[in-house]
Amino acid sequence: MSYGHHLPHLHQTLLEPDLLDADENTVSVLCVDKASGSAVGTARFQTNAGGLLLIEHSVTVPDEMRADTRAEITRLSAVPGADPLVKLSLMKASYLFCVATQIRWMVIGARNEALVRQYRRLGFTDLFDDDRRVPLLHAGRLEHQVLRLNVTAVERTWRAQHHALYEFFFDIAHPDIQLFSTQPALPRRESSNWTANTPAWLVAASARDRENEAPLRSASGRSALVN
Repeated sequence: MSYGHHLPHLHQTLLEPDLLDADENTVSVLCVDKASGSAVGTARFQTNAGGLLLIEHSVTVPDEMRADTRAEITRLSAVPGADPLVKLSLMKASYLFCVATQIRWMVIGARNEALVRQYRRLGFTDLFDDDRRVPLLHAGRLEHQVLRLNVTAVERTWRAQHHALYEFFFDIAHPDIQLFSTQPALPRRESSNWTANTPAWLVAASARDRENEAPLRSASGRSALVN
């Protein structure tokens, strides 16, 4: 829904999981609205524990990053009209995931200047000195600006800057951000509440999955959620 809103040609592609979704070095997080039980936001984290990040098939990272731990954040999105806290919570979840898995560098691609400004406010800097935009193979060859964040420096940098989000990220505990929970993020698919609050296309896709008995993840896939 989110990507289809801005990039309609990607809508159909994103309806189905891809191979990276089931990779053991990938984690997807889901933000669920407590009142309705509907999914309202998501993000996907891929680490370089098993090899190159997706984005590294389109760009070469600087030498100081190449021998270090890295994670690419993709598909960070919220449904149109979602509460602004959805994206903030997903960003905090991204940070907490990197800390928990000892990732030093977070890498993202931003497709427009508004997103670039948002990430820069969070402390991201350009991967290249010339602010170039590069076509990303895993994003339909759309041009993106690639940015990076030194995860280990975020807390002390924000504290020195009196950053507006410091308290939200570091002083407030959010027990609803459950990165390694084994509990389902959404109600069971068979429940009436799930069907009532879920878009028709997703209900249909879920019914098809049950008929085919095809799992969305391989046995090696790890689950994560943000309630």
